Parts: sequence; C-alpha cells; structure tokens
Amino acid sequence: MLTLIDKFIGKAEMCVLGWGIIIMAVNTIANVFGRYLFSQSIYFTEELNEFLIVIITFMGLGYVTRKGRHIRMSALYDLLSVRYKKLLMIVIASLTAMAMFTLAWYALEYVAKLASRGRVTPALQFPLYLTYIWVVLGFAVTGIQYVLTAFRNLNLSDEDVYISFSTVDEYLDPEIADVMNLYQQDHGVETTGQAQAAKATCAPIGCKESKL
Repeated sequence: MLTLIDKFIGKAEMCVLGWGIIIMAVNTIANVFGRYLFSQSIYFTEELNEFLIVIITFMGLGYVTRKGRHIRMSALYDLLSVRYKKLLMIVIASLTAMAMFTLAWYALEYVAKLASRGRVTPALQFPLYLTYIWVVLGFAVTGIQYVLTAFRNLNLSDEDVYISFSTVDEYLDPEIADVMNLYQQDHGVETTGQAQAAKATCAPIGCKESKL
C-alpha cells in the first residue's frame, strides 16, 4: 500500500511539475514573440509565471524529497553503524514530517484568510487563495514523503538505510550511479568493473569512493 501511495504521489508530482514548466516556457516565449513581432505583450504573462513558479517551487519540494536529493548534514551520521543510522533516520524523518505538516497547517490558515476576503489577482481576476493553495499541498506532500521514509526504515533487519522511500543512502552521487547503471546494462560490467568505473568517473570531480 505504501508503494502504491509513493508511486501515485510521484506521478502526480511529475505531471504537475512537467506541465508547469511547459506552460511557463510557452507563455514566456509567446510573450517575447508578441512584444517584438506585434509590439503587443500578453497582459497576464507575468502574473501567470508567478503563479507557476509557486507551483513548481513547492511541488518540487516533495519531488526532491522523494528522490533523496535534498541537502543533508551527515558528518555525525556517517560515523554511526547501520542500525543507529536507521534509527537516526527514523527520528530525522519523523521530526521533519511534523515540521512540514505544521507549515502546511499555517499555510492553510493563511489561504483560508485570503479566501474569506475574496481577493483576486489584478490581471486574470483569479481568486488569490487558489494561487497559494499549492503551498499547502507542497508542504503536505513533503510531509507524507518523510512519513514514508520513516516507515521504510522501520525494518531494522534490512542493512540498507533509506533517505527516502525508494532511495538508498550511499556515497556515490545519484547521477553518477545512474550513469554507471546504464554502463552496466550496455556492457555487462561485473562488480569489480563497477568499482573501477566509479573510480574513473569520480576521479575528475573528487567524489567519495562508492561502496560497490
């Protein structure tokens, strides 16, 4: 059930983020063409882009958390054994989830105040509270992702530590790991070859040695 929830949230996030970026690009390009070819700008371009930036920023927060790409301070964490890493990750994920849900609650109160005042945007005359409802959704989705992370680490017998529901904590950068996975699929590289490929890939940028 948790896997289905994670997949559903992931697809929803990708859909919202993908279409948000596409619409913002089309809107901006259309405004440039209108300004320089027809000497007429689209009057709602700036307002629409501001609306889309809010959506991309706060829905992107949940997406980054789901992919395990958020910034982490791991100096003390790296010194712990696997068991204590999992316990600490459960605590971190639980506290962060509480913080996200708290922010979502305060954001919801703010949106409710805007809705009660009936304020609208200047250009599109769009209800202003609908612009900021995405802040609530973003914080709530991020909180759910951290809850899923905490549940994923409850299995103390599993040697892997998860920084998100689907992402295992490892020294190797996720982007480099993706490249290595493709290399392995194309060339059938074994474990030793993977370690050599990791060293060759990491050498120019000085990243940490992987656990392969």
